[in-house]
Amino acid sequence: MRAPASLSMRLSLLFALVTLGLLGGLGAYLYHALGQQIAWRDDQMLQGRLERMEALLDDGESIAALRRRPLLYANMLGNRESLLWMLDAHGVPLIEVNPLGLPVPELPPAPEGRLGEHPAVESTRLAWRSFEHDGRRLTLVAGKTLDERERMLAAYRLRLWLAMGAGAVLACGLGWVVVRRGLRPVRRLATRSRTIDVAHLHWRLEANDETTELRDLSRALNQMLARLEEGFAQLSRFSEDLAHEMRTPLGNLLGATQQALQRERTGVEYRQLLGSHVEEYERLSRMIETMLFLARTEQSSRTLPRETVDLRGLADQLCDYFEGMADEDGRELVSDMEGRMTANLDLLRRALANLIDNALRHGRSGTEIRLVSRREAGGWHLGVINHGELIPDAEQARLFERFYRSDPARSQSVGTGGLGLAIVRSVAQLHGGETWCESDTAVNAFWLCLPVSGGCVDSCPVGRQR
Repeated sequence: MRAPASLSMRLSLLFALVTLGLLGGLGAYLYHALGQQIAWRDDQMLQGRLERMEALLDDGESIAALRRRPLLYANMLGNRESLLWMLDAHGVPLIEVNPLGLPVPELPPAPEGRLGEHPAVESTRLAWRSFEHDGRRLTLVAGKTLDERERMLAAYRLRLWLAMGAGAVLACGLGWVVVRRGLRPVRRLATRSRTIDVAHLHWRLEANDETTELRDLSRALNQMLARLEEGFAQLSRFSEDLAHEMRTPLGNLLGATQQALQRERTGVEYRQLLGSHVEEYERLSRMIETMLFLARTEQSSRTLPRETVDLRGLADQLCDYFEGMADEDGRELVSDMEGRMTANLDLLRRALANLIDNALRHGRSGTEIRLVSRREAGGWHLGVINHGELIPDAEQARLFERFYRSDPARSQSVGTGGLGLAIVRSVAQLHGGETWCESDTAVNAFWLCLPVSGGCVDSCPVGRQR
Protein backbone atom coordinates (compact mmCIF):
# COMPACT_ATOMS: atom_id res chain seq x y z
CA MET A 1 0.00 0.00 0.00
CA ARG A 2 1.44 3.33 -1.07
CA ALA A 3 2.06 5.80 1.73
CA PRO A 4 -0.06 8.95 1.33
CA ALA A 5 1.82 12.06 0.30
CA SER A 6 2.09 14.77 2.91
CA LEU A 7 0.03 17.91 2.59
CA SER A 8 3.23 19.97 2.59
CA MET A 9 4.58 18.04 -0.39
CA ARG A 10 1.30 18.29 -2.28
CA LEU A 11 1.03 22.02 -1.73
CA SER A 12 4.68 22.51 -2.66
CA LEU A 13 4.24 20.59 -5.91
CA LEU A 14 1.03 22.44 -6.69
CA PHE A 15 2.79 25.74 -5.99
CA ALA A 16 5.63 24.68 -8.31
CA LEU A 17 3.17 23.63 -11.03
CA VAL A 18 1.28 26.91 -10.76
CA THR A 19 4.55 28.85 -10.91
CA LEU A 20 5.72 26.79 -13.88
CA GLY A 21 2.41 27.44 -15.63
CA LEU A 22 2.64 31.16 -14.99
CA LEU A 23 6.27 31.33 -16.09
CA GLY A 24 5.50 29.20 -19.13
CA GLY A 25 2.59 31.42 -20.15
CA LEU A 26 4.63 34.57 -19.61
CA GLY A 27 7.61 33.10 -21.49
CA ALA A 28 5.42 32.03 -24.43
CA TYR A 29 3.93 35.51 -24.60
CA LEU A 30 7.34 37.17 -24.49
CA TYR A 31 8.76 34.72 -27.06
CA HIS A 32 5.86 35.35 -29.42
CA ALA A 33 6.09 39.11 -28.92
CA LEU A 34 9.85 39.10 -29.56
CA GLY A 35 9.44 37.03 -32.75
CA GLN A 36 6.78 39.43 -34.05
CA GLN A 37 8.90 42.45 -33.18
CA ILE A 38 11.97 41.06 -34.97
CA ALA A 39 9.88 40.12 -38.03
CA TRP A 40 8.34 43.60 -38.12
CA ARG A 41 11.79 45.20 -37.85
CA ASP A 42 13.14 43.05 -40.70
CA ASP A 43 10.17 43.89 -42.93
CA GLN A 44 10.61 47.58 -42.28
CA MET A 45 14.33 47.26 -43.09
CA LEU A 46 13.61 45.49 -46.40
CA GLN A 47 11.05 48.08 -47.43
CA GLY A 48 13.52 50.81 -46.50
CA ARG A 49 16.12 49.32 -48.81
CA LEU A 50 13.65 49.31 -51.68
CA GLU A 51 12.90 52.97 -51.03
CA ARG A 52 16.62 53.86 -51.00
CA MET A 53 17.22 52.13 -54.35
CA GLU A 54 14.26 53.91 -55.86
CA ALA A 55 15.59 57.17 -54.46
CA LEU A 56 18.95 56.60 -56.19
CA LEU A 57 17.17 56.02 -59.49
CA ASP A 58 14.97 59.06 -58.98
CA ASP A 59 18.10 61.16 -58.33
CA GLY A 60 19.16 60.58 -61.92
CA GLU A 61 21.42 57.62 -61.47
CA SER A 62 21.16 55.25 -64.40
CA ILE A 63 21.14 51.52 -64.08
CA ALA A 64 24.47 51.36 -65.89
CA ALA A 65 25.97 53.84 -63.44
CA LEU A 66 24.68 51.81 -60.51
CA ARG A 67 26.16 48.66 -61.97
CA ARG A 68 29.51 50.40 -62.31
CA ARG A 69 29.37 51.54 -58.70
CA PRO A 70 28.29 48.44 -56.68
CA LEU A 71 29.74 49.78 -53.42
CA LEU A 72 27.05 52.47 -53.48
CA TYR A 73 24.36 49.95 -52.65
CA ALA A 74 26.50 47.10 -51.37
CA ASN A 75 27.40 49.20 -48.35
CA MET A 76 23.70 49.48 -47.55
CA LEU A 77 23.48 45.73 -47.12
CA GLY A 78 26.35 45.35 -44.68
CA ASN A 79 26.31 41.56 -44.17
CA ARG A 80 26.17 38.23 -46.00
CA GLU A 81 22.54 37.53 -45.03
CA SER A 82 21.13 40.41 -47.08
CA LEU A 83 20.04 40.09 -50.72
CA LEU A 84 19.28 42.61 -53.47
CA TRP A 85 18.12 42.20 -57.08
CA MET A 86 17.07 44.59 -59.77
CA LEU A 87 15.22 42.59 -62.42
CA ASP A 88 14.04 43.56 -65.86
CA ALA A 89 10.68 42.64 -67.35
CA HIS A 90 11.95 39.12 -68.14
CA GLY A 91 13.33 38.48 -64.68
CA VAL A 92 16.94 38.89 -65.70
CA PRO A 93 19.09 40.47 -62.98
CA LEU A 94 20.42 43.90 -63.89
CA ILE A 95 21.96 44.38 -60.43
CA GLU A 96 22.52 41.52 -58.03
CA VAL A 97 23.94 41.34 -54.51
CA ASN A 98 23.71 37.66 -53.61
CA PRO A 99 26.55 36.51 -51.32
CA LEU A 100 24.95 33.08 -50.78
CA GLY A 101 24.26 32.44 -54.48
CA LEU A 102 20.54 31.92 -54.06
CA PRO A 103 18.40 31.48 -57.19
CA VAL A 104 16.71 34.54 -58.61
CA PRO A 105 13.11 34.51 -57.32
CA GLU A 106 10.19 34.45 -59.72
CA LEU A 107 7.75 36.94 -58.28
CA PRO A 108 4.39 38.33 -59.42
CA PRO A 109 4.13 42.05 -60.25
CA ALA A 110 3.61 44.26 -57.23
CA PRO A 111 3.14 47.95 -58.10
CA GLU A 112 2.26 48.75 -54.46
CA GLY A 113 5.03 46.60 -52.98
CA ARG A 114 4.65 43.23 -51.29
CA LEU A 115 6.26 41.09 -48.62
CA GLY A 116 6.61 37.31 -48.70
CA GLU A 117 8.80 34.24 -48.60
CA HIS A 118 11.31 33.21 -51.28
CA PRO A 119 9.40 30.76 -53.50
CA ALA A 120 12.40 28.44 -53.84
CA VAL A 121 14.36 28.87 -50.61
CA GLU A 122 13.01 28.39 -47.11
CA SER A 123 13.74 30.79 -44.27
CA THR A 124 14.22 33.74 -46.63
CA ARG A 125 12.13 36.90 -46.39
CA LEU A 126 11.64 39.13 -49.48
CA ALA A 127 10.20 42.55 -50.22
CA TRP A 128 9.63 43.60 -53.83
CA ARG A 129 8.04 46.32 -55.89
CA SER A 130 7.47 46.78 -59.64
CA PHE A 131 7.74 50.23 -61.31
CA GLU A 132 8.56 52.01 -64.61
CA HIS A 133 11.95 53.73 -65.13
CA ASP A 134 13.03 55.35 -68.41
CA GLY A 135 10.36 53.37 -70.24
CA ARG A 136 11.51 50.06 -68.82
CA ARG A 137 9.59 47.86 -66.36
CA LEU A 138 11.79 46.99 -63.41
CA THR A 139 11.35 44.96 -60.22
CA LEU A 140 13.36 45.75 -57.10
CA VAL A 141 13.80 42.83 -54.70
CA ALA A 142 15.33 43.13 -51.22
CA GLY A 143 15.78 40.02 -49.17
CA LYS A 144 17.19 38.62 -45.95
CA THR A 145 17.83 35.07 -44.81
CA LEU A 146 16.29 34.22 -41.43
CA ASP A 147 19.15 32.15 -40.02
CA GLU A 148 20.23 34.91 -37.67
CA ARG A 149 16.68 35.42 -36.47
CA GLU A 150 16.21 31.70 -35.82
CA ARG A 151 19.52 31.47 -33.96
CA MET A 152 18.52 34.42 -31.80
CA LEU A 153 15.07 32.93 -31.06
CA ALA A 154 16.57 29.50 -30.34
CA ALA A 155 18.97 31.04 -27.82
CA TYR A 156 16.08 32.96 -26.27
CA ARG A 157 13.98 29.75 -26.09
CA LEU A 158 16.81 27.96 -24.30
CA ARG A 159 17.11 30.74 -21.76
CA LEU A 160 13.35 30.64 -21.22
CA TRP A 161 13.37 26.88 -20.58
CA LEU A 162 16.27 27.22 -18.18
CA ALA A 163 14.54 30.11 -16.39
CA MET A 164 11.28 28.15 -16.10
CA GLY A 165 13.06 25.05 -14.82
CA ALA A 166 15.03 27.04 -12.27
CA GLY A 167 11.89 28.93 -11.29
CA ALA A 168 9.94 25.69 -10.78
CA VAL A 169 12.68 24.19 -8.63
CA LEU A 170 12.99 27.40 -6.64
CA ALA A 171 9.21 27.66 -6.28
CA CYS A 172 9.05 24.06 -5.03
CA GLY A 173 11.76 24.70 -2.47
CA LEU A 174 10.35 28.01 -1.31
CA GLY A 175 6.85 26.52 -1.35
CA TRP A 176 8.01 23.70 0.91
CA VAL A 177 9.47 26.19 3.38
CA VAL A 178 6.41 28.44 3.27
CA VAL A 179 3.93 25.57 3.54
CA ARG A 180 5.81 23.94 6.40
CA ARG A 181 5.79 27.22 8.23
CA GLY A 182 2.18 27.91 7.36
CA LEU A 183 1.06 24.45 8.52
CA ARG A 184 2.83 24.75 11.85
CA PRO A 185 -0.47 25.61 13.62
CA VAL A 186 -2.01 22.48 12.07
CA ARG A 187 0.77 20.34 13.52
CA ARG A 188 0.29 21.97 16.91
CA LEU A 189 -3.43 21.26 16.66
CA ALA A 190 -2.74 17.63 15.75
CA THR A 191 -0.31 17.29 18.65
CA ARG A 192 -2.88 18.60 21.11
CA SER A 193 -5.57 16.37 19.59
CA ARG A 194 -3.45 13.25 20.12
CA THR A 195 -3.39 13.92 23.86
CA ILE A 196 -7.19 13.65 24.13
CA ASP A 197 -8.48 10.15 24.81
CA VAL A 198 -11.44 8.54 26.56
CA ALA A 199 -10.03 9.43 29.96
CA HIS A 200 -9.55 13.10 29.00
CA LEU A 201 -12.66 14.00 27.04
CA HIS A 202 -12.99 17.11 29.22
CA TRP A 203 -9.83 18.57 27.68
CA ARG A 204 -10.29 21.16 24.96
CA LEU A 205 -8.21 22.52 22.09
CA GLU A 206 -6.79 26.02 22.39
CA ALA A 207 -8.54 28.20 19.81
CA ASN A 208 -7.25 31.68 20.64
CA ASP A 209 -3.80 31.74 19.00
CA GLU A 210 -4.66 30.14 15.67
CA THR A 211 -5.52 31.56 12.27
CA THR A 212 -9.15 32.25 11.44
CA GLU A 213 -9.67 28.95 9.61
CA LEU A 214 -7.98 26.87 12.30
CA ARG A 215 -9.74 28.80 15.04
CA ASP A 216 -13.07 27.85 13.47
CA LEU A 217 -11.85 24.25 13.14
CA SER A 218 -10.71 24.20 16.78
CA ARG A 219 -14.05 25.52 17.94
CA ALA A 220 -15.89 22.94 15.85
CA LEU A 221 -13.69 20.18 17.29
CA ASN A 222 -14.28 21.50 20.81
CA GLN A 223 -18.02 21.41 20.18
CA MET A 224 -17.65 17.85 18.91
CA LEU A 225 -15.64 16.92 22.03
CA ALA A 226 -18.35 18.45 24.20
CA ARG A 227 -20.98 16.35 22.45
CA LEU A 228 -18.82 13.26 22.75
CA GLU A 229 -18.21 13.94 26.43
CA GLU A 230 -21.91 14.38 27.03
CA GLY A 231 -22.77 11.27 25.01
CA PHE A 232 -20.08 9.23 26.76
CA ALA A 233 -21.33 10.42 30.15
CA GLN A 234 -24.87 9.49 29.19
CA LEU A 235 -23.68 6.11 27.95
CA SER A 236 -21.80 5.52 31.20
CA ARG A 237 -24.86 6.46 33.24
CA PHE A 238 -27.03 4.31 31.01
CA SER A 239 -24.70 1.33 31.44
CA GLU A 240 -24.73 1.76 35.20
CA ASP A 241 -28.50 2.17 35.29
CA LEU A 242 -29.03 -0.79 32.97
CA ALA A 243 -26.80 -2.96 35.13
CA HIS A 244 -28.73 -1.81 38.22
CA GLU A 245 -32.11 -2.46 36.58
CA MET A 246 -31.16 -5.94 35.43
CA ARG A 247 -29.38 -6.80 38.66
CA THR A 248 -32.60 -6.61 40.67
CA PRO A 249 -34.63 -9.21 38.74
CA LEU A 250 -31.60 -11.42 38.21
CA GLY A 251 -30.82 -11.20 41.93
CA ASN A 252 -34.40 -12.11 42.74
CA LEU A 253 -34.26 -15.08 40.39
CA LEU A 254 -30.92 -16.25 41.73
CA GLY A 255 -31.86 -15.79 45.39
CA ALA A 256 -35.21 -17.50 45.04
CA THR A 257 -33.67 -20.41 43.13
CA GLN A 258 -30.84 -20.87 45.64
CA GLN A 259 -33.31 -20.81 48.52
CA ALA A 260 -35.51 -23.36 46.79
CA LEU A 261 -32.56 -25.69 46.29
CA GLN A 262 -31.59 -25.70 49.95
CA ARG A 263 -34.25 -28.32 50.75
CA GLU A 264 -36.85 -30.46 49.11
CA ARG A 265 -39.98 -28.55 48.06
CA THR A 266 -43.51 -29.58 47.29
CA GLY A 267 -45.03 -29.26 43.85
CA VAL A 268 -47.10 -26.29 44.99
CA GLU A 269 -44.00 -24.48 46.21
CA TYR A 270 -42.20 -25.14 42.94
CA ARG A 271 -45.18 -23.81 41.01
CA GLN A 272 -45.19 -20.68 43.16
CA LEU A 273 -41.45 -20.30 42.55
CA LEU A 274 -41.89 -20.69 38.80
CA GLY A 275 -44.73 -18.18 38.83
CA SER A 276 -42.48 -15.68 40.62
CA HIS A 277 -39.78 -16.39 38.07
CA VAL A 278 -42.22 -15.76 35.24
CA GLU A 279 -42.96 -12.28 36.61
CA GLU A 280 -39.27 -11.47 36.73
CA TYR A 281 -38.78 -12.88 33.24
CA GLU A 282 -41.64 -10.73 31.95
CA ARG A 283 -40.04 -7.70 33.55
CA LEU A 284 -36.74 -8.50 31.85
CA SER A 285 -38.51 -9.19 28.56
CA ARG A 286 -40.31 -5.81 28.68
CA MET A 287 -37.04 -4.08 29.44
CA ILE A 288 -35.24 -5.80 26.56
CA GLU A 289 -38.07 -5.08 24.13
CA THR A 290 -38.03 -1.42 25.16
CA MET A 291 -34.27 -1.23 24.70
CA LEU A 292 -34.57 -2.80 21.25
CA PHE A 293 -37.28 -0.29 20.35
CA LEU A 294 -35.08 2.62 21.44
CA ALA A 295 -32.12 1.22 19.51
CA ARG A 296 -34.20 0.84 16.35
CA THR A 297 -35.65 4.32 16.58
CA GLU A 298 -32.27 5.98 17.19
CA GLN A 299 -30.51 4.09 14.39
CA SER A 300 -33.34 4.10 11.87
CA SER A 301 -32.45 5.55 8.47
CA ARG A 302 -35.71 4.74 6.72
CA THR A 303 -38.44 7.27 5.99
CA LEU A 304 -41.00 7.21 8.77
CA PRO A 305 -44.45 6.21 7.46
CA ARG A 306 -46.98 8.91 8.33
CA GLU A 307 -50.70 9.33 8.15
CA THR A 308 -53.33 11.85 9.16
CA VAL A 309 -54.18 11.45 12.84
CA ASP A 310 -57.39 12.66 14.46
CA LEU A 311 -56.16 13.93 17.83
CA ARG A 312 -59.61 13.93 19.44
CA GLY A 313 -60.26 10.30 18.49
CA LEU A 314 -56.78 9.20 19.59
CA ALA A 315 -57.11 10.97 22.94
CA ASP A 316 -60.55 9.40 23.55
CA GLN A 317 -59.14 5.93 22.87
CA LEU A 318 -56.31 6.46 25.35
CA CYS A 319 -58.65 7.85 27.99
CA ASP A 320 -60.87 4.79 27.65
CA TYR A 321 -57.85 2.48 27.93
CA PHE A 322 -56.48 4.12 31.11
CA GLU A 323 -59.89 4.79 32.68
CA GLY A 324 -59.72 1.75 34.96
CA MET A 325 -56.29 2.66 36.36
CA ALA A 326 -57.43 6.24 36.89
CA ASP A 327 -60.60 5.19 38.76
CA GLU A 328 -58.58 3.03 41.16
CA ASP A 329 -56.68 6.15 42.31
CA GLY A 330 -59.62 8.53 42.20
CA ARG A 331 -58.23 10.24 39.11
CA GLU A 332 -60.07 11.66 36.12
CA LEU A 333 -58.83 11.79 32.54
CA VAL A 334 -59.95 14.91 30.64
CA SER A 335 -59.27 15.33 26.91
CA ASP A 336 -59.03 18.79 25.33
CA MET A 337 -57.24 17.59 22.21
CA GLU A 338 -58.52 18.93 18.90
CA GLY A 339 -57.35 18.97 15.32
CA ARG A 340 -55.68 16.71 12.80
CA MET A 341 -51.96 16.25 12.24
CA THR A 342 -49.63 14.12 10.16
CA ALA A 343 -47.57 11.59 12.15
CA ASN A 344 -46.90 7.90 12.65
CA LEU A 345 -50.03 6.73 14.47
CA ASP A 346 -48.49 3.78 16.34
CA LEU A 347 -45.52 5.76 17.64
CA LEU A 348 -47.66 8.75 18.58
CA ARG A 349 -50.10 6.50 20.44
CA ARG A 350 -47.23 4.87 22.34
CA ALA A 351 -45.69 8.24 23.28
CA LEU A 352 -48.96 9.67 24.61
CA ALA A 353 -49.72 6.43 26.44
CA ASN A 354 -46.36 6.62 28.20
CA LEU A 355 -47.02 10.24 29.20
CA ILE A 356 -50.41 9.27 30.64
CA ASP A 357 -48.89 6.26 32.42
CA ASN A 358 -46.19 8.53 33.88
CA ALA A 359 -48.85 10.96 35.12
CA LEU A 360 -50.85 8.12 36.73
CA ARG A 361 -47.78 6.74 38.50
CA HIS A 362 -46.32 9.98 39.82
CA GLY A 363 -49.27 12.39 40.02
CA ARG A 364 -51.26 13.27 43.13
CA SER A 365 -54.22 11.01 43.93
CA GLY A 366 -57.71 12.39 43.48
CA THR A 367 -56.71 14.95 40.83
CA GLU A 368 -57.41 15.19 37.13
CA ILE A 369 -55.08 14.46 34.22
CA ARG A 370 -55.66 16.73 31.24
CA LEU A 371 -54.64 16.03 27.64
CA VAL A 372 -54.18 19.22 25.61
CA SER A 373 -53.07 20.17 22.11
CA ARG A 374 -52.40 23.43 20.33
CA ARG A 375 -51.03 24.47 17.00
CA GLU A 376 -48.03 26.81 17.22
CA ALA A 377 -45.70 28.30 14.59
CA GLY A 378 -43.21 25.49 15.10
CA GLY A 379 -45.76 22.68 14.88
CA TRP A 380 -48.12 20.73 17.11
CA HIS A 381 -47.67 20.83 20.90
CA LEU A 382 -49.24 17.86 22.69
CA GLY A 383 -49.23 17.90 26.48
CA VAL A 384 -50.25 15.78 29.44
CA ILE A 385 -50.84 17.93 32.53
CA ASN A 386 -51.21 16.53 36.05
CA HIS A 387 -50.93 17.69 39.65
CA GLY A 388 -47.91 16.47 41.59
CA GLU A 389 -44.76 17.30 43.42
CA LEU A 390 -42.54 20.11 42.16
CA ILE A 391 -39.77 18.90 39.87
CA PRO A 392 -36.57 20.95 40.30
CA ASP A 393 -35.28 22.77 37.22
CA ALA A 394 -32.02 20.82 37.31
CA GLU A 395 -33.92 17.53 36.95
CA GLN A 396 -36.48 18.54 34.33
CA ALA A 397 -34.01 18.26 31.42
CA ARG A 398 -32.91 14.78 32.56
CA LEU A 399 -36.35 13.25 33.03
CA PHE A 400 -36.30 11.93 29.47
CA GLU A 401 -32.97 10.14 29.91
CA ARG A 402 -32.98 6.37 30.18
CA PHE A 403 -33.42 5.00 33.70
CA TYR A 404 -33.19 8.47 35.25
CA ARG A 405 -34.90 8.69 38.65
CA SER A 406 -35.75 12.05 40.15
CA ASP A 407 -36.75 10.44 43.45
CA PRO A 408 -36.43 7.00 45.03
CA ALA A 409 -40.11 6.29 44.46
CA ARG A 410 -39.55 6.23 40.71
CA SER A 411 -37.26 3.25 41.04
CA GLN A 412 -40.33 1.10 41.55
CA SER A 413 -41.53 1.70 37.99
CA VAL A 414 -42.23 -1.58 36.27
CA GLY A 415 -44.53 -0.79 33.34
CA THR A 416 -41.76 0.23 30.97
CA GLY A 417 -38.74 -0.66 33.02
CA GLY A 418 -38.05 3.01 33.77
CA LEU A 419 -37.82 3.85 30.04
CA GLY A 420 -41.23 5.39 29.38
CA LEU A 421 -40.13 9.00 28.99
CA ALA A 422 -37.05 7.93 27.04
CA ILE A 423 -39.41 6.31 24.52
CA VAL A 424 -41.37 9.58 24.31
CA ARG A 425 -38.18 11.48 23.47
CA SER A 426 -37.18 8.90 20.82
CA VAL A 427 -40.61 9.18 19.17
CA ALA A 428 -40.26 12.97 19.12
CA GLN A 429 -36.77 12.77 17.61
CA LEU A 430 -37.99 10.36 14.92
CA HIS A 431 -40.55 12.99 13.91
CA GLY A 432 -37.95 15.78 14.04
CA GLY A 433 -39.37 17.23 17.26
CA GLU A 434 -38.47 17.43 20.92
CA THR A 435 -39.82 16.98 24.45
CA TRP A 436 -39.61 18.96 27.66
CA CYS A 437 -41.17 19.33 31.08
CA GLU A 438 -42.68 22.31 32.90
CA SER A 439 -43.28 22.28 36.63
CA ASP A 440 -44.53 24.69 39.28
CA THR A 441 -46.03 24.28 42.74
CA ALA A 442 -49.33 23.00 41.43
CA VAL A 443 -48.92 21.50 37.98
CA ASN A 444 -46.47 19.30 36.09
CA ALA A 445 -46.78 19.40 32.28
CA PHE A 446 -44.98 17.05 29.92
CA TRP A 447 -44.90 18.33 26.34
CA LEU A 448 -44.36 16.55 23.05
CA CYS A 449 -43.59 18.96 20.18
CA LEU A 450 -43.91 17.62 16.64
CA PRO A 451 -43.29 19.73 13.51
CA VAL A 452 -45.94 20.19 10.87
CA SER A 453 -43.59 18.73 8.19
CA GLY A 454 -40.82 16.13 8.44
CA GLY A 455 -38.11 18.70 9.17
CA CYS A 456 -36.65 19.57 12.54
CA VAL A 457 -38.32 22.15 14.73
CA ASP A 458 -36.28 25.33 14.90
CA SER A 459 -37.98 26.59 17.99
CA CYS A 460 -40.73 25.41 20.27
CA PRO A 461 -41.94 28.55 21.99
CA VAL A 462 -44.06 26.77 24.53
CA GLY A 463 -41.10 24.81 25.82
CA ARG A 464 -38.96 27.91 26.10
CA GLN A 465 -41.38 29.99 28.10
CA ARG A 466 -41.72 29.76 31.86
